[in-house]
Amino acid sequence: MSDITAPVTPARARSPWRSRLSRWDQKGSPYAFVSPFFILFGIFGAFPLLYTFWVSLHSWPLLGEHTFTGLDNYQKLLQDPQFWNAAKNTLGLFLVSTVPQYVLALWLAVTLNRKIMARTLFRVGVVIPNITSVAAVTLIFSMIFAKGFGLANWIIGWFGLEAVDWTAHTWSSWLAISMMVDWRWTGYNALIFLAAMQAISSELYEAAAIDGATRTRQFWSITLPMLRPTLLFTTITSIIGGVQLFTEPLLFAPGAGAIQGGTLRQFQTLTMYLIENGFTRFEFGYAGAVAWMIFLLVLIISLINILLVRRISGAD
Repeated sequence: MSDITAPVTPARARSPWRSRLSRWDQKGSPYAFVSPFFILFGIFGAFPLLYTFWVSLHSWPLLGEHTFTGLDNYQKLLQDPQFWNAAKNTLGLFLVSTVPQYVLALWLAVTLNRKIMARTLFRVGVVIPNITSVAAVTLIFSMIFAKGFGLANWIIGWFGLEAVDWTAHTWSSWLAISMMVDWRWTGYNALIFLAAMQAISSELYEAAAIDGATRTRQFWSITLPMLRPTLLFTTITSIIGGVQLFTEPLLFAPGAGAIQGGTLRQFQTLTMYLIENGFTRFEFGYAGAVAWMIFLLVLIISLINILLVRRISGAD
């Protein structure tokens, strides 16, 4: 019996438009997937930033003509003592609030990472202050630090100390506002640190325990070095939030001159100074210059922080 061989059908040639579509799908689809972010960022981020810079190059009153003045607003800004006072208050509040906040957040994260009773309940509880309305938190803390009937003065009265007018002095207003910020954000940072700690391999701690390392030694030699990327992230976000601090100091001493941050501008931040120039004095060109100085300040501090963390990591 002879073998019967089926005729071989030649492969169908691929149409040109299908080939082009396949190549476009391989090369262009990744850009299509990420394009929504860049489109939204360009509309709501890059364009307002560039337009603010264009406004800052003009004398831009609420009514009247807009006159191009070049860098005059920036020259005026660098010679403005009120701007430097606001910058000092902003950086001071950032330092006073961030340092104890990080210490408490790390302590909370280490505690919640251990096997304790109702651990899940405590983990949920530490983030509750962050979801509370910032206006409500500020109003409550304003009553706590009230001069005549505040809880803070009642407590220090136990030790025979005189009542403090918390809004009248730089140090006292910084302390009160920093406590508001810490109360809201300590739990948030603690959960971020906790998530990073749980990603650390338990074998490292087991090996350290076998070598006789105490929990304190394990924290400094294992936990803290492994948390450096997380510390960098939280520091940058804290810098952005700290430089843009607005609601807490604004509502700390409400009234007609609340935007000035006290009678002597003792707790006026850069964002408050921006709003004062833009929407009280209606000097939009000058306010645009303040906005760009805030942007540059955040950028410079963030770059310095990144360089410091990289140098510390390289040294180890």
